[in-house]
Amino acid sequence: MDTSRRSFLTLAATASALALLPTDAAFGSAHAAPGVAGALPLEAARRPRLTNLAHLRFLLAEVPVTPSDAHTTYGIDVRPIVRAPWTYADTDGAGGYRPVGGGTRDAVTGYWTQGAYNADDIARAAIVFLRDWKATGDAQTADEARDVLRSLAFLQTTTGPNAGRVVLWQQEDGTLNPSAIPVELPDPSDSAESYWLARSVWAFGEGYAAFRDVDADFAAFLLARLHLCLDALGRESLSRAGQWVKSDGRKLPAWLIAGGADATAEAMLGLAAASEAGDGRSRKALQTYGEGVVAMAADPSKGWPFGAVLPWTGSLGFWHAWGAAAPEALARGGAVLRRRDWTAAALADAGRFTPQVLASGGPHNAWAPLPAEAQIAYGAHGRVAGAVAAGGEGHRVLAGLAAGWFFGANTAGLPVYDPATGVTFDGVETDGRVNRNSGAESTIHGLLTMQLLDADRGIAELATSITGLRSFSGLRVLEAETARLSPGAVVETPDTGAWIGEGNLSGASFVRLARGEWAEFDVTEAGGILHGLVWRQAAEVGDAVWEVFKGRRKLWSTKTPAGGTGDRGLTEADGMLVPQLLGGDLPDAAVTVRCTSRGDVRLDALVIQPKVVNAVYATTSGSAVLYANGARHDERVAALAPGSGRSYDADGSSRGQAVQGGKVRVRGEGFTITRA
Repeated sequence: MDTSRRSFLTLAATASALALLPTDAAFGSAHAAPGVAGALPLEAARRPRLTNLAHLRFLLAEVPVTPSDAHTTYGIDVRPIVRAPWTYADTDGAGGYRPVGGGTRDAVTGYWTQGAYNADDIARAAIVFLRDWKATGDAQTADEARDVLRSLAFLQTTTGPNAGRVVLWQQEDGTLNPSAIPVELPDPSDSAESYWLARSVWAFGEGYAAFRDVDADFAAFLLARLHLCLDALGRESLSRAGQWVKSDGRKLPAWLIAGGADATAEAMLGLAAASEAGDGRSRKALQTYGEGVVAMAADPSKGWPFGAVLPWTGSLGFWHAWGAAAPEALARGGAVLRRRDWTAAALADAGRFTPQVLASGGPHNAWAPLPAEAQIAYGAHGRVAGAVAAGGEGHRVLAGLAAGWFFGANTAGLPVYDPATGVTFDGVETDGRVNRNSGAESTIHGLLTMQLLDADRGIAELATSITGLRSFSGLRVLEAETARLSPGAVVETPDTGAWIGEGNLSGASFVRLARGEWAEFDVTEAGGILHGLVWRQAAEVGDAVWEVFKGRRKLWSTKTPAGGTGDRGLTEADGMLVPQLLGGDLPDAAVTVRCTSRGDVRLDALVIQPKVVNAVYATTSGSAVLYANGARHDERVAALAPGSGRSYDADGSSRGQAVQGGKVRVRGEGFTITRA
């Protein structure tokens, strides 16, 4: 369960795709309205489902609730019991699990220093049950969805200055814990906007849409609670609609929930569902929030972050995987409101950035600005959901590759989801160590992914055929401190470590280059795209001049600013750490790259983006290979494994067969996927 973005220091296919991704003629029909006969296609009903709610049900506890002036819920006078998932589940070492709360348990009171249950996981668990009911028509999951939504509603404050906001933590006896130990912000947890308020909007919105036609009374209750959330948001972020702030000189929206496109995107999913169900107020809020989220989208032509939607106004050099619902939300919201610009941003994130994520070794928790940290189900689900929502033929194939993370395409090379039990492990570290605990967040996002796979046979068949990640070739980093340095260059290591307030220094050090000093890098890769990573300063301090030599012949040069970021605005520190695209591609030969200071340069690294990045997956039938082209022109590269496939533009549209004579064609700024 995440409490802060800094806590980490996570369409139907065309016939031409059949060879890569078997299609389901009823694609999307599994999302028929609850209670409608034939909610599952007959063929799908005969297939074993990947979605298994057993472990999530194991985590569910019955929680007694007592009404008060500020907290009550639907039908509490008749049923003063709700259901909520335990926050964590620790493995017992013998194949079983033990539910655990947050923090430590007081031996006298029995209370957890945080709580046993939390609003974030309660809201997201409700989504799982709602979607399962919607897909299967199962009465049990309808009851579970109802009870978990009742649980969430009890956490919402209904009166006073904090009306509409949500208390984060709850103890086993139903007691609310607004102030956790250690302190979390906002404190008390219902005193300001929060991730859990955004996720409540998500759950109430999808709940209203699901129950509207089958239980008008309960649906009206959920809509009222959704509107109560919007009342609270109207006092904060929505009241700032159209206002802008600056972070390191860039104009950013001031009306994102808790300052993030991550939190806001999850709220947008609920608002989109309620809008489709006819709620005009949700539609208006969706419009407002979508304008803010799309303003966080990156221009893929400018290099890093390769078309991703940045999650946080607190840094221009920090993307994280564990709150990355923005492409899914923009795609869904763009479809509801017919906003082509939202759709375009979703397509860029899915078709340009996701291939870079996969070629970096998978959904690392953070690109800050270089990919690092552990990999967890939350981040993996976001990549799959964004690709599915983007809707292109090629995006569906990308979704299958991304979902392979759950079946072995991760740093451990092991399955982290078990369809027999519904267990999703809590994550894998960069060195391959597996956290075999299985708490609510991991379980929920694993199941949300499996529900997407169950809705599309082709994506599921590709994902479940994957057994591992054989190799990958993404960004390569040449550290400045290991380059050839002029006599006056100085290696500096901040006492605070790698984190500088809005990003991580690569290698935790940088090289300070006074005017005239230089650093020289040997680049042996054939081809590639260069990015200079300079820790820019707030003041104007001159430039870094970059020159590329083949032998003694200079091929080209450019310069990038070493400072000039101006007022840090919302960021925590002056200056910023963002890779800067240097321009001209490298030749197909070894070169030398020299960075010379024309001022005061804090040089962190030279980042090389291979012109065509790749990831090679082991599957039950051979290899599947992803090739992604960062250049504007088509490329032909040697096949990394036998197989056939199709090339795609970044928008997911197919551009025909890709393999001929042992060469693979990769569309400019697009991708190709081959399979044995």
